[in-house]
Amino acid sequence: MNRHVAVLMGGWSAEREVSLVSGAAVAKALKKTGYRVTPIDVQRDMGALMTRLYPRPDAVFNALHGRYGEDGCVQGLLNILDIPYTHSGLLASALAMDKPMAKCLFAAAGIPVAEHKIVRRDDVVQGDVMARPYVVKPLNEGSSVGVTIVLEGDDTPPFTDANWPFGEEVMVERFVPGKELTVAVMGDKALAVTEITTDRGFYDYDAKYAEGGSAHLVPAPLETAVYDEVMRLSALAHEALGCRGVSRADLRYDGETVYLLEINTQPGMTHTSLVPEQAAHVGLSFEELVSWMVENVECDP
Repeated sequence: MNRHVAVLMGGWSAEREVSLVSGAAVAKALKKTGYRVTPIDVQRDMGALMTRLYPRPDAVFNALHGRYGEDGCVQGLLNILDIPYTHSGLLASALAMDKPMAKCLFAAAGIPVAEHKIVRRDDVVQGDVMARPYVVKPLNEGSSVGVTIVLEGDDTPPFTDANWPFGEEVMVERFVPGKELTVAVMGDKALAVTEITTDRGFYDYDAKYAEGGSAHLVPAPLETAVYDEVMRLSALAHEALGCRGVSRADLRYDGETVYLLEINTQPGMTHTSLVPEQAAHVGLSFEELVSWMVENVECDP
């Protein structure tokens, strides 16, 4: 095997540091498997990126996270260059990153989602726009960047106007109590259900990536019927957005209903990441996982 794979990592989103870790892990695994690998730390210079992609690699492993790398922008460039890449295409990537639009498509597919409103950030600063408890989210960030839960008795706003760098509009979503669940979908198959627990109050950025920030229970201790429903809804969400390759669904279960929160089209590939854990649970090593992803690269038609 001497296929040439360029691994895109870094970028300039709020998730740059995590992407660098994901990309380094992927590059190491691909080299170990026998691929010829070129790691590329992507900067905000598309001309420089195009130069690094010459001579043209056989495939791109897109390990970018967050805006510009996960929202269809880089996917569009790779489509133009006719270089096949891992994960979802332009449209599915853009839809998944746009939380309100993704939720509309999930609801249309019959997938339960939490009630939400799109409001101005000034409205959030001035007071409650929904009965507590609720969650405040940016419209198009990942890894829980900017997410705050507002509970009964909280006496400070989730942010001030001056420290909200995520745009003029904000998603305010009803908080769903209960179990935090996640499912990796590989191709068209859900791999497993993981329950995530943390002492931090919720699964925020630090809980995701800091050592000891959370515990992952795989398979999740759920009744069989509930477990199967979580798997079904995750695969259905992957299909509803037109995802390909590997995605990861995040869900909540309140004891009665399973609610889908969002789809991550380029989930983390760090040593604390959930997708590699679930792959290992079904018998796939990290090297086998990333090799499968490279062998199933595509461009949009």
